[in-house]
Amino acid sequence: MQLFNRLETTRSFDGVIDKAQAAIIATPERLRDTLHGVWLGHALHPVLVQVPVGAFISAGILDLLPGQRRAATLLIAAGTVGVAPAAAAGWTDWSQMTKDKQRVGLVHATANVVAVGLYAASLVARLRGRPGRALSFAGLSVAGLGAYLGGHISYARGGGTNQAAPDLNRVPAEWTSVGSLASLPEGKPAVRTVGDVPVLLWRRGNTVTAMLERCSHETGPLGEGELVGTGDDACVVCPWHGSTFRLRDGVVVHGPAANDQPLLRVRVEAGQVEVAQP
Repeated sequence: MQLFNRLETTRSFDGVIDKAQAAIIATPERLRDTLHGVWLGHALHPVLVQVPVGAFISAGILDLLPGQRRAATLLIAAGTVGVAPAAAAGWTDWSQMTKDKQRVGLVHATANVVAVGLYAASLVARLRGRPGRALSFAGLSVAGLGAYLGGHISYARGGGTNQAAPDLNRVPAEWTSVGSLASLPEGKPAVRTVGDVPVLLWRRGNTVTAMLERCSHETGPLGEGELVGTGDDACVVCPWHGSTFRLRDGVVVHGPAANDQPLLRVRVEAGQVEVAQP
């Protein structure tokens, strides 16, 4: 749609985006990892939004039924409270997206702020004995627009998804040589290509781990990343956004990536290192 193309390419929001991004990045890394969902294994934001979305939609249904005013009011209160953690996780993910996604994301967040404001006004009206239904239905409509924009970020632009996973289907299912064991440096990552898919290899003695080289967060080149830690705790840091993956098993140690880096099967035959799809 032309609207999305305009949002993704306009630079009018970039000053606000840069300031908001800097403020979020300044928060403690442990907090950001928690909000990214590193501990969960995938993004936390889609999980948390179920509380306000479910509460608001349910309240809308109850508002159409007789005698359900109190239940609808309680749901609106629960949804309004549930917005805070969902928004915190969403802003944290947003701070590490590419500019095109951030531009749409800023409008997505603005729509949600307006929706929550309408719901808060509805809650105040209800607590004062007034119906408040018009305000809540207006909030639901604006929240629907916000959800539509959020869906575009996730499904049309791949925000929050494991962007390395599609490369697994392009790796041959049969064993394919990526070179000799002797050609791999000891304890240092090396990049080899299988077909047209770059693979990051890490050797310790006669053991080799192979992971997809493009970062699962935004396809950053892990082969250009910094090596941190030693031994079994050695990790590679994505040079684009700082996602950190343990080399021996692909486990994500620090976000913004919330997914482990996909691994390939590896074997050493007659001195040759071979890889294949998992």
